[in-house]
This record gives sequence, structure tokens and C-alpha cells, in this order.
Amino acid sequence: MFHGSMVAIITPFTAEGNFDEESYRQLIEFQIENGTDAIVPCGTTGESATLSYEEHDRVIKTCIEQVNKRIPVIAGTGSNATAEAIAISQHAKELGTDGLLLVSPYYNKPSQEGLYQHYKAIAESVALPQVLYNVPSRTGMNMTAATTIRLAEFDNIVAIKEASGDLTQASEIIARAGDKIDVISGDDFLTLPLMACGAKGVISVTANIMPKQVKTMVKAIQQGRWDDARKLHLKLLDVHQAMFIESNPTPVKTSAALMGKCQADVRLPLVAMQAATLEKLQAVLRKHGLI
Repeated sequence: MFHGSMVAIITPFTAEGNFDEESYRQLIEFQIENGTDAIVPCGTTGESATLSYEEHDRVIKTCIEQVNKRIPVIAGTGSNATAEAIAISQHAKELGTDGLLLVSPYYNKPSQEGLYQHYKAIAESVALPQVLYNVPSRTGMNMTAATTIRLAEFDNIVAIKEASGDLTQASEIIARAGDKIDVISGDDFLTLPLMACGAKGVISVTANIMPKQVKTMVKAIQQGRWDDARKLHLKLLDVHQAMFIESNPTPVKTSAALMGKCQADVRLPLVAMQAATLEKLQAVLRKHGLI
């Protein structure tokens, strides 16, 4: 259902720390103009953890309005409290989102059965296509392939964004439940190998600044042009790595700022990039002609 090059879009702020709606709308246009297949607002890269409920709604609403049904919007509505995730998801549905991105519960460290019951409750409560999101580096726990395969039985659980970095785990999901649930890469640098195994695309950080290039690589894979895809994968590798030279989204937001697309401001506890890492980031951006 949700395939191709999808962007985990940043949330720009003004120098005063408020949501910068005008820059956000321009960022969305930049994505659509360069072939991005879906926009994912309010994910990790969108700093959802520091948005108020009102801001969260406004960011999703603005995204839906600006996209205007040209491509799908997959709203980040996950929470570590199941009731809260359901409430946020229901509201996103009322706003008109096409799907939901649901990060696995963080901090609580539930058992695999707890994860299953969490997602089961959301699936049964909200009639929208849902993308599970497994990102152990952020949540403190891994959702196993076995749990994902159990959840694939729900018709409205259509995909999983796999950011575990575990190719074996992702491959097991595809092998055992690929006819019921799509795997989407959650790590830019693993898009090529995951799609070679049968994943359907990527929810990308790098696409914030290089949407055309990420889309070109994904399209090459989809068309079976493996030599072209491999060349693009290797060409983009240093950019993917630079996006995580400090905690995401600080590097990608700083990159967008250096490209004149928004302010670099992030919210505490994130801070501006340190001088040494900023210098390294700038070198990569210059190499690729972005600044």
C-alpha cells in the first residue's frame, strides 16, 4: 500500500522556537516536486517527542492540507501509552491522514505479548492502514519477527518500518509473512539490501535534503536496474552516515538550514551541532554540491 521513497520529514521551527508553517509547506512542495512517494510527519525526524498535542495536530493538519491528496500522508501517532496512541491516531484520522506510523512503546519495555496487545488494541480501535515502527535504538527494546508476523494477521496493519538494523529479522518477516505485511526500510543505508530481500521502499531521513536522488535509487531497484541502484547506494553512503553524525534530526535539519530551506533550530534536549561535527557535515554537503 505504501511503497517507494517516503520521507520522514523534519518539523522546522522559527528562531523563537515556534512551528514554522510557511517553511514546512515549502519543504513539502520540495518533496513532491522531486518525486517523493509519501510524506511522514511527526516521526522521530519530525521531533514528535517535543511537540505539544496542539502542535502535533497542527503539523499533521498542515501536512495534509499542503499535500492535498497528491501523495499519501502517513502521520506519526505512536505513544508509549496505548490509550494515548489510540486517541492521537483517532484524531489524525479525523484530520484526514491516509495512514499511521506507530512507534513501538518506548521506556516501558513491554514484553513481546505486551507489544502484541498494544498494536492489537490500536488496530481494533482505528480504521486506518497502520505501519508498525520498530526502532530499538530509540525505544530500548526490539520487536521480534515473530511478533510482527502475529500482527500481520490484522488487515489494517499493512507494513512495518524496520529500523532494527537486522537484515535477518527483516528477511524472516518477508519470508514468513510477506504476503500479509510489507517491510519498509527505516535506515537509509540499508535500503538497497532490504529491498533486494523484498522490502517495498524506505522511510528516509536523507530524502529531506536529497529527495530526487533517494527516489532515483529506489526506482532503479524497483525496475531491476541493480548496477544503477548499487552505484547510487554507494554514492549516497557518506550522506546517510553524515545524517547520524549526531542525534537525528540535528544533522539533517542543519543540512536543510545550510541549503536555505529552514532554520537549524532544534528543541532541548537536542542542541545545535558541535563545531567539529558541523565541519564534517559541511564537507559532505559540499562534496555533493548541496551547499
